[in-house]
Amino acid sequence: MIKTPHKVDLPLPKRGVSDPDALAAEIMEKLTYSIGKDAKVATPHDWLTATILVVRDRIIDTWMESTRNTYMNNGKRVYYLSLEFLIGRLLRDAMSNLGLIDDIRQALSSLSVEFDVIAGLEPDAALGNGGLGRLAACFMESMATVNIPAYGYGIRYVHGLFRQQMADGWQVELPESWLAHGNPWEFERRESSYEVGFGGTVETIEGPDGEPRYVWKQGERVIATAYDTPAVGWRGERVNTLRLWSAQPIDPILLDAFNAGDHIGALRESNKAESLTRVLYPADATPAGQELRLRQEFFFCSASLQDIVRRHLQQGNTLAQLPEKVAIQLNDTHPAVSVAELMRLLVDVHGVAFDEAWEITRNTFSYTNHTLLPEALESWPVPLFERLLPRHMQLVYAINAKVLLDARKVRGFNDQEIRQISLIDESGDRRVRMGNLAFMGSHSINGVSALHTELMKETVFADLHKLYPTRINNKTNGITPRRWLMQCNPDLTDLIKEAIGPDFLDDATKLKGLDAFADDASFQEKFAAVKFSNKQKLAGLVASRMGIKLDPHAMFDIQIKRIHEYKRQLLNIIETVALFDQIRSHPERDWVPRVKLFAGKAAPSYHNAKLIIKLANDVARVINTDPSVRGLLKVVFIPNYNVSLAEVMVPAADLSEQISTAGMEASGTGNMKFALNGALTIGTLDGANVEMRDHVGEENIVIFGMTADEVGRVRAEGHNPRAAIDASRELQQALSSIASGVFSPDDRDRYADLMQGIYQHDWFMVAADFDAYAKAQREVDDIWTDKSAWYSKTIRNTARMGWFSSDRTIRQYNADIWRA
Repeated sequence: MIKTPHKVDLPLPKRGVSDPDALAAEIMEKLTYSIGKDAKVATPHDWLTATILVVRDRIIDTWMESTRNTYMNNGKRVYYLSLEFLIGRLLRDAMSNLGLIDDIRQALSSLSVEFDVIAGLEPDAALGNGGLGRLAACFMESMATVNIPAYGYGIRYVHGLFRQQMADGWQVELPESWLAHGNPWEFERRESSYEVGFGGTVETIEGPDGEPRYVWKQGERVIATAYDTPAVGWRGERVNTLRLWSAQPIDPILLDAFNAGDHIGALRESNKAESLTRVLYPADATPAGQELRLRQEFFFCSASLQDIVRRHLQQGNTLAQLPEKVAIQLNDTHPAVSVAELMRLLVDVHGVAFDEAWEITRNTFSYTNHTLLPEALESWPVPLFERLLPRHMQLVYAINAKVLLDARKVRGFNDQEIRQISLIDESGDRRVRMGNLAFMGSHSINGVSALHTELMKETVFADLHKLYPTRINNKTNGITPRRWLMQCNPDLTDLIKEAIGPDFLDDATKLKGLDAFADDASFQEKFAAVKFSNKQKLAGLVASRMGIKLDPHAMFDIQIKRIHEYKRQLLNIIETVALFDQIRSHPERDWVPRVKLFAGKAAPSYHNAKLIIKLANDVARVINTDPSVRGLLKVVFIPNYNVSLAEVMVPAADLSEQISTAGMEASGTGNMKFALNGALTIGTLDGANVEMRDHVGEENIVIFGMTADEVGRVRAEGHNPRAAIDASRELQQALSSIASGVFSPDDRDRYADLMQGIYQHDWFMVAADFDAYAKAQREVDDIWTDKSAWYSKTIRNTARMGWFSSDRTIRQYNADIWRA
């Protein structure tokens, strides 16, 4: 029987008034009665919280109505499981989607409060690292926008990844204490708490039908408590829920130990539980780090699945109906243990037969793969997995047996093919392959760009694709134009509205109408003025944070993303060194002034990535203080990259660097954000760059370097980077100057090994692609000198990016996979 919410006899007040005077009165009311402050002594943070509470009130009615309607219709829900949700600041996002920005701004102004000042105080939610988490945030907003009932499930990290600072050019990791003063957007749901267990033993008992049943006697348990944040869709017509789990101990303090004088030991269980939700991606270079990482993943997966099954049964549905009412999307491999956990819940807790449980599980889950890097597909040592999750280890073996026997008997797989699809990797120490588990346990496996999807079939999942040839499909990523155009670039939004009308606000494909203005001199002038204003804003930020003065008339050449060798920040830096040498050697040439801007974080244990950050800062120090450069080239690495910084950098970019080694970037979404905001892309034919080229036109993007097929062939045949280096005078000199300590006089050998890696193997094809990259950069210079041609191309980039809206992506997921 379907349970419906209790009827409320007295109607709650509808907070739909958006008159600035009424809003000002509400803000004062919140300041007084919710925060307990008089306006005379209120701090900017007080005004921020009061404003958030007023905006939040306007969300709650729709949030409850959205939830209520889904309950009453008993409709299918989508559950998006992700270890990251890089949602950024929420105030401006919610105000924009509710159409409140102008009215709130006026209301605060009447109270002598400047909106931009207090909005800048809102901390970025430290719930993600890069593209994976930002994609999840875009998807949450788009699911609400296109009216899909959805929950996002993740972890409520207290400190998230880390706050990045620089110490003499080196990355230093500090805690990101975004929750230090609470989070006014979230609601604790103590009634939605679940026990999550680890370790222990598995006992076999006889079931009512005489068949053996398995009981997991957990060695330790923690409590997962839900915290809900509303996810507002465009125009506020639907509000979905982002549910994050916080870990708490069963016994917060061991009083016997405390009273015996062991005051630290008495908090052992509390500290152990809280460590689960303190940090995103704890370093897993040690056994203890690996264990914590696996504990985190199981903790949030178990709590989420218990919550999903509870909600499903509470509505009067049967477990057999789970695939009809529930669609669970695994965002990458981190939540893959969910497959085994749902099997445990069905078989052990609810008594469903194994084969039936497997059908239910497989038809409920779908899996998005975000990487072709084998190390990113995650695998866990069998002893660790078995010790921490003994019942799940049994289920992994049972699933493996079922699939491998079918592959051998029905499909005729040979030993090599069996080894490749097995859930147990036996090539070294035996490990549980989580990517294979996610694939086997899902009815749909999607890549995130056309190229990535085809490469999945040919590389990491070739044998599983042979076994299940209809499961892999493509869903090219997208971005929400609300955040990445309307909010971060309001002046450009207004200019577009003036040119083609407001229809693009509801349908991003209507941006195509801007094509007609690409060669219009008057529109180009206005477009250029908006870009210049955005560059002035970024220049102001760099001056205030770093004391570096930038010329907004120069080309702003930007690469912002996670620091990784395959993303090839190193290629960019080496070419910058070569350009530096050329400018000094040939002062008579008409050089295009450039500002090279970098931002991004390196994983704490990723030595080479951290070394690349140091190199960028060392190169910046030398170039920026060399008078012979005459201000023609500057290099800046901006610390602590996050969503808020991206919202300033993306609209200011003239050139977008998307230069990953072909075949290694699954999609990328930064490429889409830059192009939407009128930047020219320089990039390889990798990830979504391929489809971007097709949409914006090959004449409006600068493509260079080897293709994915060529990279694969060169690697297979044996790459000889030394020959490429010897054939390139500029590359040879740049590598030599870096390796010899020109940029590191305090440690001449600092970069010797990094450069030697390019000479010896050049796995990421830095040497192989250098000359093509340098030539492409000079092509960019040529385009820049013809301003009419430049703005014609960049306007067409903005006009033709509508297809890359995450609304389109979500509609495709729903039509082909979820069917909600």
